[in-house]
Amino acid sequence: MLESGRDDIRVVLVDGLELFLDGLCALIESEPGLTVVGRAADRSEALDAVRLQPDIILIELVLGKESSLDFLSDLLRIAARARVLIVTEVEDEELQLRAVRLGAMGVVLKTEPAIILFKAIRKVYSGELWLRRSLLATVMTGILRGDPSKPADPEALKIATLTSREIEVVVLIGQGLRNKQIGERLFISETTVRHHLTSIFDKLEVADRLELMMYAYQHGLARVPPSFRPIEQMKD
Repeated sequence: MLESGRDDIRVVLVDGLELFLDGLCALIESEPGLTVVGRAADRSEALDAVRLQPDIILIELVLGKESSLDFLSDLLRIAARARVLIVTEVEDEELQLRAVRLGAMGVVLKTEPAIILFKAIRKVYSGELWLRRSLLATVMTGILRGDPSKPADPEALKIATLTSREIEVVVLIGQGLRNKQIGERLFISETTVRHHLTSIFDKLEVADRLELMMYAYQHGLARVPPSFRPIEQMKD
């Protein structure tokens, strides 16, 4: 493995196939700004590898006869700052959802090109989710429904009315992005972003952008960025 630069994203690889690990390691090391600091083929090796405190853990859902879901929480307990990105050949959405519920922040299929993997690593490293729109919508719906035996939460019912695109907009608002940046990220116009915000304001019964940010943080729709400057976000 190459010596990591001071600002490199430190990655641990976990996959049951040694040949795939070799190829993935070479691929990651070839990308500027990314460095492999550890690799593992099973649970025991993975628990040892993450003691190196990586920034990102790339892990397959199925490791031979083991399921990484059985010890995903242990990995995150040991490497408290690490973010998990699932890199898998398993297309079962239910297993992918379980991984997200256990703390994974993204899913990349092994059939996708390397450029997608690199982009996903950087997005997850920056604190963003990397999920297909259908998977994101399912995750949010599952979270908001909660326990059906309990009385419905009025705020959860409001949030459940948001479309998957509106949820994406809320997440990006929570990250401090302006309308132009949101449009570029989602490949839509600023006008469309404003239309989405109008709909979101109405559905969530918030008055403005700042109130939406506070609402998103309060209800778990977005994480508070490390350098949070709420006043600046009122200018859009």
